[in-house]
Amino acid sequence: MKDNPKAVQALEKLSERMGKIHDEINQIIFGQDRVIEETLVTVLSGGHVLLIGLPGLGKTRLVETLGTVLGLDERRVQFTPDLMPSDIIGSEILDEDEMGKRHFRFVQGPLFCQLLMADEINRASPRTQSALLQAMQEKRVSVAGHYHDLPQPFHVLATQNPLEQEGTYPLPEAQLDRFFMEINVAYPERDAERDILLSTTSNDIKTPSRICSAEELLEAQELVRSVPVSETVLEAILTIVREGRPDSSTLESVKRHVVWGPGPRASQALMSGVRARAIIQNRLSPSIDDVIALAAPILRHRMALNFAARAEGVSLSQIIADLIATIKP
Repeated sequence: MKDNPKAVQALEKLSERMGKIHDEINQIIFGQDRVIEETLVTVLSGGHVLLIGLPGLGKTRLVETLGTVLGLDERRVQFTPDLMPSDIIGSEILDEDEMGKRHFRFVQGPLFCQLLMADEINRASPRTQSALLQAMQEKRVSVAGHYHDLPQPFHVLATQNPLEQEGTYPLPEAQLDRFFMEINVAYPERDAERDILLSTTSNDIKTPSRICSAEELLEAQELVRSVPVSETVLEAILTIVREGRPDSSTLESVKRHVVWGPGPRASQALMSGVRARAIIQNRLSPSIDDVIALAAPILRHRMALNFAARAEGVSLSQIIADLIATIKP
């Protein structure tokens, strides 16, 4: 990288732009610096986000602001139990031309956008969740035996209420694994909530400005993949992921309390994530601190505890803390 001044210059410009994007979003979303950073890491890595938080914490506003700042075509779908796959994917309709000939024409659904907010995703039926799963993984959908490519870039930011689970369909492990990160959205601090009151209840409500375009975001995602990762960081990623698997872990807490651990997709997410976080924090290469910072949001939805853990009051946070301890300098 040091031998390529053009690449270094390109990464420095990207880092500067990501700083402007972060600052612009921060002027709209108060008191959620960690959430903003983790969301930007995910988008810069080309992934999807699962936002876990109570109503009224700014999840929808975050997605809307992100779409504006990044110059993306943003849409929102409210997931409900009666939502069908065709309601989000689209469907074929019988059309008739001027000559009287009939043919099927595909009408695109709201999924054909660049930034999709899937609101309360766990309220949709497994059939609809499966349709979204294919789109998230393959960046295309299948209708009547024909594939239709989704716009690029394509990102899903799904929300889920952590408390009200009545009448919901828990996301299967396969779909959870497709999310790059699971981000917990907490209550804002007192000063941040004060800023929220002052900024949202007056006549002078700030609107976000566009900093980036879809084409520039695609270029940035490609550029981030060129960020070098040291052998030390690579080994830390391998260690923390493999130690989370009961069959290969040396940690007693993992062997005793974990049913299944993170797969290779977790390693891939960490590898991409540490690169993106380094750029966002104005560094040209990631460090072990980046692995530590991203371990929880990348690993917690890719692991499951057994009955013994629940009976003994052991949480995933404790298990992940044990994993982080294995790579701390």
